[in-house]
Amino acid sequence: MRHHILVLGAGYAGASAAGYLARHLHPNDVRITVVNAEADFVERMRLHQVAAGRTPRRRGLAEMFAGTGIRLKIARVTDLDAEHRVVTVAGESGTEELEYDTLLYTLGSTIADHGVPGVGEHAFHVAERTAAERLRRRLDTLEPRGRVLVVGGNLTAIEAATEIAESHPRLRVALATTGEPAGWLGTKARDHLARAFDRFGIEVHEHTTITKVGEGEAIAANGKVFETDVTVWAAGFAVHPLAADSGLAVASDGRISVDRRMRSVSHPEIHAAGDSVHAIDDHGRPMPMSCASAGFTRMQATSAIIAELTGTKVAKVPLSYLGNCVSLGSRDALFQAVDDRARSKAWALRGWSATRFKAGVLQAVAWTMGHPTYGLPTRRRRTRRAVSADVGKVVAD
Repeated sequence: MRHHILVLGAGYAGASAAGYLARHLHPNDVRITVVNAEADFVERMRLHQVAAGRTPRRRGLAEMFAGTGIRLKIARVTDLDAEHRVVTVAGESGTEELEYDTLLYTLGSTIADHGVPGVGEHAFHVAERTAAERLRRRLDTLEPRGRVLVVGGNLTAIEAATEIAESHPRLRVALATTGEPAGWLGTKARDHLARAFDRFGIEVHEHTTITKVGEGEAIAANGKVFETDVTVWAAGFAVHPLAADSGLAVASDGRISVDRRMRSVSHPEIHAAGDSVHAIDDHGRPMPMSCASAGFTRMQATSAIIAELTGTKVAKVPLSYLGNCVSLGSRDALFQAVDDRARSKAWALRGWSATRFKAGVLQAVAWTMGHPTYGLPTRRRRTRRAVSADVGKVVAD
């Protein structure tokens, strides 16, 4: 019987992991199933562009996995029985239970509402494709001088605010954040960001914590009331409670606690990657939720799975963070390099050169995701169990 690898989620980590495993493991020994709620691969790094009116190319997962032997199931994961190695999914054909030998958990994240009343009922966000498209439709209905409030001071909030301001110049865009927008940036990068906000006419409210979102308004802790036609919530990310509810060891934020191989510390047959994993980098810090982290943790998880199945040495993938790249509309951006302690360096790439750098990253990632099995080898690695069975058969004969 073939070893069954079940991959939950087909985002940046899951889709590329499935393709990589298909390239390096023999199909006679292993079968791979990918479960994803949507039929398309979603370029999450472009969702702020979708909200503002741009339309990135759609990539169907069935096309991406064609000819790989990967089995694709379009369904939502509703339950994980880690003790019996069974995942329950719900799709158009109903509920189904999927057994696995090895599980790769890459379900990603969504917005963190931080318990703020009204976020779910009245706010928009750009953490999912359908949500970004809903925001896009709403922005298109606003009259000139319509008011948009973006809540958050991280990269997603900045990209959403600048993209919306550029695409809808007749709207009034404001940003409210608990601290300073991207306060971790170096001085040169912060100055560049401030000039971008001024150029777009974005009104920035620093040290302003939004504590309630209502219909047509957002209320701050200091009592200030923002009248708004659209509130965009971009104040961080949170993971689905599925992992914690399933009895897996998790960190305080619900992400799966893993060892250096990306194996669950409580259930070693489960590996995790992407936003779902609480991984410690090479300098002792938790890796942030980001596309870059998804790449590093995916590479380490797939290396470990292949090594465990084939009896080979686990390649140690460097777990580090090189910097932050943020777009400021379609014609401006910045890249902030960081040191080995994740502190911003004085140097930062800014303006058109950073724009081309960010565009190159997006294009490279899109191509890689669109070709998850590029260079598929004609001979792939056999598992230890399959080799042992072949040897036993020869001896018996």
